[in-house]
Amino acid sequence: MQSKAVTVDEYISGLSDIQKGSIVKLRMVITKNLPKGFLECMNYGIIGYVVPHKLYPSGYHCNPSLPLPFFNIAAQKNSVNLYHMGIYADSKLLDWFVKEYMKLEIGKPDMGKSCIRFKKVELIPFDLIGKLVQKITPQQWIELYEKSFRR
Repeated sequence: MQSKAVTVDEYISGLSDIQKGSIVKLRMVITKNLPKGFLECMNYGIIGYVVPHKLYPSGYHCNPSLPLPFFNIAAQKNSVNLYHMGIYADSKLLDWFVKEYMKLEIGKPDMGKSCIRFKKVELIPFDLIGKLVQKITPQQWIELYEKSFRR
């Protein structure tokens, strides 16, 4: 469910109260823990955290006019979702995240390749997400991205 919002604040203002509360809290946790150099923006109709062109002029290989995506958050119809490219590209990071999530005893994470879905917003592990966000700097993400995706 992509928004036509131009700004992050506009995106958030269009959400239901339940989704808005979760997204606002996620945004706070992310911006507090995100390594310096990433940029918050609207990306693919959802909130994105990207490596800006000034740090990585090549941009995203699928569309070089776009900055390099790293992490996104979105309010979908039946869930709040996180999209973290690092857990898709780095199996050690994925293993760490799943192991730490399981310690919370809230069930198995509902995940796709880079997607983590939260159907019950009260079970979003905000502290764990803060730790996840801290794990990769922009430079580390560029190196991992080039090794994993650029040919």
